[in-house]
Amino acid sequence: MADVSTIKDLYRHMEWADAAVWAAVLASEGGRSDARLRELLYHLHVVQRAFLRAWRGEPRETPYPSFEDAAPLAAWGRTYYGEAFAHLGAADDAKVSEPMPVSWAAMVEQILGRAPEVTNVGETMLQVALHSIYHRGQVNARLREVGGNPPLVDYIAWVWMGRPAADWSAVGAQST
Repeated sequence: MADVSTIKDLYRHMEWADAAVWAAVLASEGGRSDARLRELLYHLHVVQRAFLRAWRGEPRETPYPSFEDAAPLAAWGRTYYGEAFAHLGAADDAKVSEPMPVSWAAMVEQILGRAPEVTNVGETMLQVALHSIYHRGQVNARLREVGGNPPLVDYIAWVWMGRPAADWSAVGAQST
């Protein structure tokens, strides 16, 4: 299991990678107008927020906003990070080891055909980072299909670059 320091590092990478992908999407006419890209990015950000709600004990049923255009969706995705880092700032290794049953366990049971094992907070935090990586790969593949230029967002590339901060300037916000 990853410790809280590793999880925080993964989230700094996740923010940097999300910002880089959004910059590429918004720089491409095909990217800005592609419904499939918006669907993938919306899903990525909704899952990030769903887990944050679960960690904070918030109701699952609260609706998420919808977006017709890429730029407002990017701005909404960007706001996740202030909330996530505030939550992570209060976390320690003991907290991430606590059990974390999720409110959507019944849905998971239908998919698996059995009740899911109980996870811990850290495993769900790791899931968010890994899930985001998976969907950023889909976004980059789709971006190339619509004529965009997908950025290099591998974790190791981020490390080799000196772990730069996220640059959200493409969506009109300051980096964290």
